[in-house]
Amino acid sequence: MSSRRFLVLCVLLGIAVFGWFRWRSLSQPRQSERPALIIDKQPASFTNHTFDPNSPPADMPTLAYGEEALCDSNFVSNTIAGGEFQKTDATHATVTVTKIRMVLQLSINIWAPTGVTQHVVEHEDGHRQISEYYYQTADTLAGRIAATYMGKKIDISGPDLDAESSKALHQTATDITNEYNRDLGPGTTQQYFDLITDHGRNDSAVKEAVAAAINNSHDQLDR
Repeated sequence: MSSRRFLVLCVLLGIAVFGWFRWRSLSQPRQSERPALIIDKQPASFTNHTFDPNSPPADMPTLAYGEEALCDSNFVSNTIAGGEFQKTDATHATVTVTKIRMVLQLSINIWAPTGVTQHVVEHEDGHRQISEYYYQTADTLAGRIAATYMGKKIDISGPDLDAESSKALHQTATDITNEYNRDLGPGTTQQYFDLITDHGRNDSAVKEAVAAAINNSHDQLDR
């Protein structure tokens, strides 16, 4: 029998990289030749690891008691927000979000011990398939979220308007990333897949279980 730890959701929520940069204009914003909204979805990466259960590698996530193998899916969003601000007086200004760039990544690692059954390997690969299914449309989701922040105006105040502008844009990048992480949504599907297969312990066919888990999630969204 196999037992696995569900890592996808916690990694998804726990690893998000924030970045920011700023343009400053005290008069009229200048036209940019580059697109104002860029979604850069990197190809998903996948690595199969085989390890000696008596001497697991140092970079492998720790297995809990009774676990044999695991699939670690790491979704990352690096969001950069840029903008321009217009002073109203020496200590007040309005920041307008004019540029957003999101770099999306998915890294999947399956860790399986030597001598493990093919059924266990296939089960972990089912988790990989679900992660890659959601990543297929991650750029569409990211673009939809980022678009709602384009043109947003943020009032700032303080003796150092440059610093306040930077903080406002950094917070905007953080908010976009957090919203993307929240809405990407593979967690429920992964959990349902484990429910159908009893974490790989029963004889459920992986292909059918993956399809059923995805369909169940769609049904939940339609209600």
